[in-house]
Amino acid sequence: MTDRFVTRGFVGRRTPPGAQGDVRSRIPPGQYLTTDFPVLSAGPTPRTQLDRWSFSIEGLVRAPITWGWKDFMALPARDWTVDISCVTKWTKLDTRWRGISVDTLLENVELDTEAAFVIAYSDGGYTTNLPIADLLNGQGFVAYQFDGAPLAPEHGGPARLVVPARYFWKSAKWVRGFRVQASDEAGFWESLGYHNRGDPWLEERYSGD
Repeated sequence: MTDRFVTRGFVGRRTPPGAQGDVRSRIPPGQYLTTDFPVLSAGPTPRTQLDRWSFSIEGLVRAPITWGWKDFMALPARDWTVDISCVTKWTKLDTRWRGISVDTLLENVELDTEAAFVIAYSDGGYTTNLPIADLLNGQGFVAYQFDGAPLAPEHGGPARLVVPARYFWKSAKWVRGFRVQASDEAGFWESLGYHNRGDPWLEERYSGD
């Protein structure tokens, strides 16, 4: 994500020629390897105080639920080490996070039988859409630490969604909740021409890819 639409002409640095085969096999097509963590956002960086932060699950659930920061931190958490890929063509390997799986969050609500999609929404009005099936079984989590430290606001802190199997715009920064729906609904970048699903291994960057 950038403060203007990312164009098809974006060209990043190439993967270092000395990269070993097992490393190359972990880099999706069209991506280059980086050791940095680029800061890319669609707008200003929100800086929400923890005593004003909350996370909600609403929509097609029997009873909506909201956690404040203290209650959210009391939920079962775990560590993840995952590779992440941005639509702007960088891939970062072995990123280390701590957070709460989407499975754990959804265990606290009863989904309607028609529930099929999640709209993740964030401070600043950002949204992104995902099939529930793309988040379950450990595929998605809400992270509050990166590399052993509290998640910085520039990278989506105090908490962000992380969905490693999708381009990183699907990993909504500053996430504040999920709206569960029966039908799909394009999020911020999806409505501007990005691919609806965003699988980096299929190079699903833009609508029509």
